[in-house]
Amino acid sequence: MSSMLVLAGIGMAAIGFGGRYLAKHAPAVGATVKRSMDASLNSGAFSKYYKGGFEAKMSKREAGLILGVSPSANKNRLKEAHKRIMILNHPDKGGSPYLAAKINEAKDLLDSTGKKQGK
Repeated sequence: MSSMLVLAGIGMAAIGFGGRYLAKHAPAVGATVKRSMDASLNSGAFSKYYKGGFEAKMSKREAGLILGVSPSANKNRLKEAHKRIMILNHPDKGGSPYLAAKINEAKDLLDSTGKKQGK
């Protein structure tokens, strides 16, 4: 019976020392783990987002990347993609006016090229 109490005491002490160590060193360990995770996630292997800034003059490829559709998408798909992205990025809802302008520019570019192709 006394050996069980000794083992329980040693176990409790080990848990206490382990908790104290984690409490002291958790921010440093957490920051190291976060840095390594950010580096691996932002490397492009797991990212579905386009890396890089906007081009000086928007191309159909860039417009398709912004809206998440093919540059040859039909008008309904284009309209749905524009609406979905604008709901998430509208300036009235806290989004960036610059990004909203780029989204509208992408829609206008793909919409106007669709009209030219239809004629």
